[in-house]
Amino acid sequence: MPKNFLDNIFSNLSQDIAIDLGTANCLVYVRGRGIILSEPSVVALNKKTNQVLAIGREAEKMVGKTPSHIVAIRPLVSGVISDFEVTEQMLRYLIERAKEDKFTLLKPRVIVGIPSGVTEVEKKAVIDATKSAGAREVFLIDEPMAATIGARIAIHEAAGNFIIDIGGGTTEVAVISLGGIVVSKTLRIAGDKLNQDIIQYAQEKYKLLIGVRTAEKIKISIGVVYFEKEPNKSELKEMPMRGRNLVSGLPEEIIVSQNDIKKALERSVTQIVTEIKNTIEITPPELLADIMKKGIALAGGGALLRGLDKLITKETKIPCYVIEDPMTAVARGAGMVLENLDEYHDVLVEIEEPQPTK
Repeated sequence: MPKNFLDNIFSNLSQDIAIDLGTANCLVYVRGRGIILSEPSVVALNKKTNQVLAIGREAEKMVGKTPSHIVAIRPLVSGVISDFEVTEQMLRYLIERAKEDKFTLLKPRVIVGIPSGVTEVEKKAVIDATKSAGAREVFLIDEPMAATIGARIAIHEAAGNFIIDIGGGTTEVAVISLGGIVVSKTLRIAGDKLNQDIIQYAQEKYKLLIGVRTAEKIKISIGVVYFEKEPNKSELKEMPMRGRNLVSGLPEEIIVSQNDIKKALERSVTQIVTEIKNTIEITPPELLADIMKKGIALAGGGALLRGLDKLITKETKIPCYVIEDPMTAVARGAGMVLENLDEYHDVLVEIEEPQPTK
């Protein structure tokens, strides 16, 4: 019996899924249904019993609010598994949630998005954790490739496509042509680092200690990295920043403006722009000619930072644009590959088998 025929039967009996395994958020795409789940990549653990208390949104609510024996942790650091057992628990939770409303006879096939710069050991850790969590078969896809497919950019043509995917733990910069990554760079400066920049700025300028959730809320609400023209003070958005005064030890509220946040983020954003320029410098000229016409695509949660596309355009002299719904691009792209595995099989990451020792 032909293998493709058996594959079709198996895929109809199982509920195949694609997972964007992000440092900050995990998104789940179910074949035939689209994205059905978006959860923070947070797990709450009882250190005394090693019991998982909550996963996702419920665990995120506990960040910074738990007694000493309960910790809310992120099992992924810069898109790489830092705690195998906890990642396995989180993946099992996501897989179970994906199939909870449909009885399935077979374990699902799973496609997982990973950063493009990970090692063979790190790739194998993702495969092992996903299989232990209940997958029948595991495929890997580079996040920049998935984001490009999710942006509905034609990747199989002999033409250059430039993508920047700014997630929670990593910024991925890649040039794609003929279904493969020609040039890529991974920078461990992204959303989480920008949150830390705001925390550090609050401490240094205002002697105010704030938490990660407060910093992220400020970044999302009034974060800006570039003004096309210098705004008047009255035009700047402001919001309260609450924390503990490091001098008095008492709670304090300070009003911060967009100018404050722009200064806080300046150094990290400059490093991201420098990495983009470095990638452009090593891109083959023929592909660069295509990119100058098509522009640079911006994906991931970091793409929503106000003024970032304009800043990249100004610094690189290449038009930059934010793709539609940038936060779900990797999950959408991985989902499109899942729906058309035969067509997109060549974009999946190949795992090098370890050589036998003599």
